[in-house]
Amino acid sequence: MKKIKVLIVDDHTLVRDGVRALLALSADIEVVGEASDGREALRKARELEPDVVLMDLAMPAMGGLEAIRRIRREFPNTKVLALTQYDDSEYVIPVIESGARGFITKMAAFSELTTAIHTVYSGNSYLSPTAAAALVEEYQHKPAAGEKDSYKRLTDKEREVLKLVAEGRTAREIADMLVLSTKTIEWYKSSLMRKLNIHNKADLIKYAIRKGIVAL
Repeated sequence: MKKIKVLIVDDHTLVRDGVRALLALSADIEVVGEASDGREALRKARELEPDVVLMDLAMPAMGGLEAIRRIRREFPNTKVLALTQYDDSEYVIPVIESGARGFITKMAAFSELTTAIHTVYSGNSYLSPTAAAALVEEYQHKPAAGEKDSYKRLTDKEREVLKLVAEGRTAREIADMLVLSTKTIEWYKSSLMRKLNIHNKADLIKYAIRKGIVAL
C-alpha cells in the first residue's frame, strides 16, 4: 500500500510532535520530515519530495504564505494544506490565493485532519467548516459593484492598526498597545493592505492622510 508522504511545518516543537504522533495512527500516511520555518520547508521539500505539506502560517525567517507560493512554483505536484490557529477570511483568502489546496485549523479533530490530507492528496480542495463559513461571510459583505470606498471593508481592529501604522508606530509598539502578538499585528497589516489594494507603507500613509485618519 502506497503511503501519503507528509512534511510537517510549524515553528513549535510540541505542535510538530503532536501532529506526528496523531498521523502515526493512520496506516496510509507517513510523516517523512519536519521543518520549523518556510526556508527549512523548501529545503526539506527538495530532499524528501513529500506528497502533502502541512503548513503553519506565522513563522520566523520565512512565513507560511511565502513558503506556499515557493512550493507551488517549484514543486507543482506537492499539495499544501494550511494548518493554523487562525480561521477567519483575513487568513483563508490569502492562503488560497497563494496556492494552498486546503485550510484547516489546529482545533480540528484528528479525523478531520486525515480527511483533509486525503482530500488534497487526491487533487481536490478542502476547507474546514469554520474557514468555509468565514469565506461565505466575506463574500456576503463584499462591496457592491462600483463601490469605491474599500475602507468600509476593514474591521475595527484593522482600522486601529491602519491608524497606528500611519502614525509611524512599529509592529512591536502596536502589539503592546493592543495587547496582541507582533505576528497578529503583521497579519492585520497584510489583510488591510490587501483589502485596500495598497502594497507598501508609503502608499498606506498617503491613503490614511487622504482619508483624514492621520494629519500631516
